[in-house]
Amino acid sequence: MNRALFLAGTLSALGVSRGRAAATGGREPCNASPGPAAAIRVLLGRGLVTALDAQSFRFGTRTYRGSAQTLADGTTVDVLDLESYLYGVVPLEMPRSWPSEALMAQAILARTFATAKRDAARPYDVVASQSDQAYGGRDAEFPETTAAVDRTRGTLVAYGGAIATVSYMSCCGGHTESAADAWGGRAVPYLAGVACPYCMQSPEFRWERTVTWRDVVNAFPEDFSDFGPLAQIAVGETDASGRARTLHFQGPERSIDLPAKAVRNALGPSVVRSLLIHSVRVNGSQADLTITIEGSGRGHGVGLCQWGAKTLGSNGATAREILAFYFPGTNITNG
Repeated sequence: MNRALFLAGTLSALGVSRGRAAATGGREPCNASPGPAAAIRVLLGRGLVTALDAQSFRFGTRTYRGSAQTLADGTTVDVLDLESYLYGVVPLEMPRSWPSEALMAQAILARTFATAKRDAARPYDVVASQSDQAYGGRDAEFPETTAAVDRTRGTLVAYGGAIATVSYMSCCGGHTESAADAWGGRAVPYLAGVACPYCMQSPEFRWERTVTWRDVVNAFPEDFSDFGPLAQIAVGETDASGRARTLHFQGPERSIDLPAKAVRNALGPSVVRSLLIHSVRVNGSQADLTITIEGSGRGHGVGLCQWGAKTLGSNGATAREILAFYFPGTNITNG
């Protein structure tokens, strides 16, 4: 999720203006919304477009609902109604075999996110990737996820009369993250973080990854060029959810504290799966030093924990109950 857009939406939901152009960050109050049935414009990228009929086209190797528009820079935008867009989003964001109520919660969140991203000042609203939401067009659709979209048609998450700023990730590791801690900005009442005992079935509820010390040095050459031998690495300051804010690198003569986010960005999310880091071990001799990082969860941790939603759905919770748990104080509206 784009941090700047998230913050703009947060300010809007809390009733804070940042000037006319960014007053809502593309997120309009529910009573002024263009409505869930209005078109959404999805940036696909560059590729060959072949019209199939009035309601579909082929882009590259995939088939899409809607109509293709070519922007001045040569990129293609898929213009289609929001519900049809969601048909191609939900199956890529959550496995179709998961409980129907979890799929319905995912559909409501995906609809809320996309509705909030509409912005007439831009040539498109969302990108067809995980920078916004994954979107695979008609080829990605399945009956189970299409049913989840249809059963929740038009419903959105709202707070204080405005469309809520929502987010979701794979596994929170036991506690979701505060949006303010994750991305800065003002605290959002319904994104303050909740204890989540429901995602322990996730394969990434506990994880371990090993990298070389050389990888770390190469990522931060100015910090470690004359650091000397590494003795240990420890988790430094943590936030309220237990996620690391800093990592402490200790040598025989000096030490360095680095922002944990910077380390994760440098090493990559495939290595540092989340910032809910439990321990960092230094292994081997200085000649072939490796670092083993142990932690919990996958992703930024903000909002709905998808594996938690799966368990809640399996235990009989409705989509509304799932969303109320992860976004306390919000309500479901028909836009």
